[in-house]
Amino acid sequence: MSEAGGRDDCRMSAGLGGKTESQVYSATSDTLFSNHTTQTGAHPLSLEWVFGMNPALPAFNLQDHDQLVVLYAGAHVGIIYNHTTNSQHILQGHCRPISCMCVSEDRRWIATADQGPKSTVMIWDSYSGIPVQTLFGCHTEGVVNAMAFSGDTKYLVTLGAEEVQCVCIWDWTNEKEKPLWFTELSPKHGFHDNIIFNPNDSTQLLSTSEKHVLVYSRALGSLQYFALKLKESTLAGESFSQSVFHWRKSQIITASTAGSLVVWNVMEDFDANQSFPEDRIQLICIQKDPITALAVIDSCIVIGDTRGHIHFYDGEFLLLTWYSKLNLDAIVSISFSKECTEGYQEDCSPEAKPLILRNFVVSTVSSIVHVNTQKGTSQILLHENGEPQHAVACHPSQSAVAMGNQRGILKVWDYDNKVIISSRVFETEKQIQCVTFDPQGLYLAVGFESGAVHILNPSTLQSDPEEVFHFTNDSIQHITFSSDSKYLATADAGKAVTVLRLQTSKGSVPCWTFMGRYHSHYKPIKDLLFGMHLDSTQPRLLSLGMDCRLVEYDLENSDVNKLLILSSERIEQSAVPLCMTWCPPFSAEQFLLVASDQYKIKLFNSTTKMCRKTVLGPTYGSPVKKVVVLPISVEPKMNSHYLAYITEDKVGLQILPLDGNPYKSSALICHPTGVFAFACSHDGRYLFTAGGSDCTVMSWEISTDALEASAALGGKDMVPFYTLLEGGRDGKFYREMEDFFYYCLVRNQGTDSMEERQTSTKIPLSDVPSLMRALAYFPTEQEIEDMHNEVKFSKYAETGKYVTDIDLEEFIKLYVNHRPAFGISSDELARTFHVLGGRDSTGQLVLQKHELLELLQARGEQMTEEDVAECFTILLGLNEEQEKEEEGARGGGGDRSEHNIKSDCGDSKYSLELAIPVEISMETFTGYILGFPSSAEQRGSSSATQ
Repeated sequence: MSEAGGRDDCRMSAGLGGKTESQVYSATSDTLFSNHTTQTGAHPLSLEWVFGMNPALPAFNLQDHDQLVVLYAGAHVGIIYNHTTNSQHILQGHCRPISCMCVSEDRRWIATADQGPKSTVMIWDSYSGIPVQTLFGCHTEGVVNAMAFSGDTKYLVTLGAEEVQCVCIWDWTNEKEKPLWFTELSPKHGFHDNIIFNPNDSTQLLSTSEKHVLVYSRALGSLQYFALKLKESTLAGESFSQSVFHWRKSQIITASTAGSLVVWNVMEDFDANQSFPEDRIQLICIQKDPITALAVIDSCIVIGDTRGHIHFYDGEFLLLTWYSKLNLDAIVSISFSKECTEGYQEDCSPEAKPLILRNFVVSTVSSIVHVNTQKGTSQILLHENGEPQHAVACHPSQSAVAMGNQRGILKVWDYDNKVIISSRVFETEKQIQCVTFDPQGLYLAVGFESGAVHILNPSTLQSDPEEVFHFTNDSIQHITFSSDSKYLATADAGKAVTVLRLQTSKGSVPCWTFMGRYHSHYKPIKDLLFGMHLDSTQPRLLSLGMDCRLVEYDLENSDVNKLLILSSERIEQSAVPLCMTWCPPFSAEQFLLVASDQYKIKLFNSTTKMCRKTVLGPTYGSPVKKVVVLPISVEPKMNSHYLAYITEDKVGLQILPLDGNPYKSSALICHPTGVFAFACSHDGRYLFTAGGSDCTVMSWEISTDALEASAALGGKDMVPFYTLLEGGRDGKFYREMEDFFYYCLVRNQGTDSMEERQTSTKIPLSDVPSLMRALAYFPTEQEIEDMHNEVKFSKYAETGKYVTDIDLEEFIKLYVNHRPAFGISSDELARTFHVLGGRDSTGQLVLQKHELLELLQARGEQMTEEDVAECFTILLGLNEEQEKEEEGARGGGGDRSEHNIKSDCGDSKYSLELAIPVEISMETFTGYILGFPSSAEQRGSSSATQ
């Protein structure tokens, strides 16, 4: 397909209009970076830069004539990097990590595929960076693990990673949802992880597994294949890595992990039924090192190996030239320039024949290198070590961000100019877990997996031996400085907190001293936070654990080797707190903001630890696990306080103060496999997220204007909260809520009263629990107390008076913020039975009656025996049955049923004992006791409704 034809097809796919309107049609190789500007302000968060790469995927040489441009992948994005201008264009569109990439022969078109459950393939125009085609659900049962364009760029082949692998050929320039040709591979041929077209014949393809090479042909109208295989004795334990077509002969060349090449002399017009004699197989032991990359270019066979060496051979497998002094790791891929170089070099034959080679880009497990063949020089384009990134921190006053990886490499980047300021490789320590700057920028503390803590000079990254501490063998999980830079605290995997204090005295150099290590939690510590006492500059330290305890340490009275605890409070019942920070001062009170795994954010009074407010947090698939308040901008706006947060795989922003409005929050995927840490720049312009296993750190540009605009589109006043109710304001649920509320108003004046009623729009706080229960939310006693305190003290700091009643709008906000974010699911009940119950003779999870009654009276919010009896009597309807029985007796008597729950002696307690089964399964508990419909009944009801 010609380039012009490709543009015409692509113009339709992109839907960009006519020739004069299509950015794809009019783009040239210089378009992408000629006026390269990021769309700042279009979204609350915009991906601005990607530090790092996916070391397992190849890099491609897109341009190296006027400017040097390469393509590589990182996490779920493709990165087009212009080394000449030190700029990136990021290909965003996938929600899962990129599994493979390929480029067309003319480097115009890029294809990327992801690891989603139904793998998505996207085709991009490399000249404009615009996606022109998307293929959804290419391989519904597995990811796409290899793909390639045909030589004429008309077709795209995808190879799936299903249990039974499938090969599909797509006509990607047309709007077709299904492949033109496909075939399934027999599992006996092994797992194939690469596939290519024959550059000279797009009807032929080639794929390789460890022991087999499959040759495909669609010459007969369908996609057929036959296998090329060596005897086990010939392979001698080695396996295949890659295969290519010979450029002139009817040969297929396969590289092995033992450094040999297998040459298959196939028939020119081969078909799927062709038998393959062994006398047409040639085994060439070309080197000792395993071959990891194999390519054919300009009548040359190119080989890359595990030692980082690259060799060029002619068609007869005679060595032409080699590159062995590039100091590379194991080679992943070799990608050649689309332009030939001017001039030539001499090969290594005795005749010193002229040899013309293209420039090429080599990707290894840790770097991307460009080689200029004419000048014989190499240039490192990217050097990232390819290790998981778990730590990131920003300098408090400079445009610098520190990031540490699992090989003990610490780098400090200038994030404005995108250059490395300094770096250090720790020889004795590996696996950097966390880093932090002190608020004055004088120290940089690094925590390691080994339990060591290094306090560095942030400019040189060097430390004195006296500033290296190792008080535990447990991994350092959190590390933080106090606001005056005089205290350093760490929390480790041993559930303990360690505190260091900076000792200063006249005439001596300041030094850090050990104050103590306290095992203050019995479950993992989730956060560690310094603050300041009210009306004082004295620092305070708090730790938050999965044991639901908030522990405060007595720094004022602690001394060397004597760390004291000031208080330890349980702040949650069933929810697990995950992170905390100080809330900006919106009132005279100081609040601690705590987020939990139940998608709730609570504000606690910093002195009394009383829960003063509960709001619904961001609900984007996983709960908030880290938060930070953005620094106030230089030019404060009407609302200048914002909260940044990360969930399991997303980064987001939240407008403060918190009120539960879902439109005041925004989030997007940052690292699909999980984000480990994040940090905010000192000026509040950028967020940096560390992706752990994806080996990248991403820089996100913040636009609070876009966030405010998004919140405004959600509506004013109560409109956003109505959307959280089932059916909205016009729905049945809202009408029921309104009816219950007004019934409470009437009841407070007496339902039988004939006097003129006093008009009121508020109900007393004492009615709130009953109203919540009427709406199918059953709060615990602690939750009721939290709701009462939230309303009661809502205006106390401003007026000095308690609030004792609540109107409908305030009640709706209270309801949507306090009720469970997603209701109570059957999975939660199943987990409860798994924890509390045991298995009966049939293997079913059951709870013994006496155990249930004992738990209700002895654990959690303990119930009295009378409370338990009353609840079960109501739930099982025993009073109703007794009343019906008495009415029947008064109406003429008749024999009582043998199944009558009430005993002959009339003992109601005995009646209750009989009514509750001895063994209670989950179905019995939900259906018989709680009265919920079974799943079969729900399906039947749904079918009848339809």
